[in-house]
Amino acid sequence: MADEKLFPKVDTLLALGADLAGTHKASRSAAVSKVDPAALEADMRALERDGYVIIESLLDAEEIAEIKGALQPLLGHKGRNVFEGHRTQRLYAVPEKTRATDRLIEHPRILALLDRIFLPNYLLSQCQAINIMPGEEAQYLHADDGFYRVPRPRPPLGAATVWAIDDFTEENGATVVVPGSHVWPDGRMPGEGDRKVKAVMPAGSVVFYPGTLWHGGGENRSGASRLAVTCQYCEPWLRTQENYFLSLSKRTVEAVSEDMRRMFGYSIYPPFMGMVNGMHPKRILEEGDPS
Repeated sequence: MADEKLFPKVDTLLALGADLAGTHKASRSAAVSKVDPAALEADMRALERDGYVIIESLLDAEEIAEIKGALQPLLGHKGRNVFEGHRTQRLYAVPEKTRATDRLIEHPRILALLDRIFLPNYLLSQCQAINIMPGEEAQYLHADDGFYRVPRPRPPLGAATVWAIDDFTEENGATVVVPGSHVWPDGRMPGEGDRKVKAVMPAGSVVFYPGTLWHGGGENRSGASRLAVTCQYCEPWLRTQENYFLSLSKRTVEAVSEDMRRMFGYSIYPPFMGMVNGMHPKRILEEGDPS
């Protein structure tokens, strides 16, 4: 079972507040029921022990080709600084630009983990495509939820997936993770003596880790680019990295699944955070913008 210190019981946290919504209660994804409980427990044990888990071959060749075909024409912008990578193409606000990656955002195996880690109505914090080009240097190691100024060690406030759309290899920029760093205290940073692991995995696989894990994009010493999609999530009471209320059109919000709509912020953190004129934000979609 999950370590209560790393991943507090959701029922315990829910007892701190009440969901006052009538029609649109906080909910979980029905798709999670399809996940093998034994596989979920194994994933959680890996997270508790190492701070990350690699799940291989969740996408088939046809799905990979569809995602790659949808993303490649949209790529072009390169990073503006060392963190983004001057030889790395990045595409932001992906859900507004293609439906091909929806299956990554709401994959049942991922939602099952998020259901165990976060409160109901957790949010999608960002979704972007990252294409590391040949010659790119290694990204500096960092923890994704470090911008939430809450002292460590602590439970994660965010979590992330990095989906391999191309094979992740030792040479082409596979994500580098620092096992065990998810439990480090404030001020502890990776050093020369710390073990670092490259998330080598075939296309269609994913590495999942909490926002407290130190990690970074790898150096690309190969002659080809390495395409990935990263989806990051956070607790429902936190501000997201991407502002989906501005970056997503109403047409997109109406086109996606209920799970994604909820993660975009058309939901409530009990008792009423996220309301619109005292009402649940989904009513804006159902009844039209009252303005």
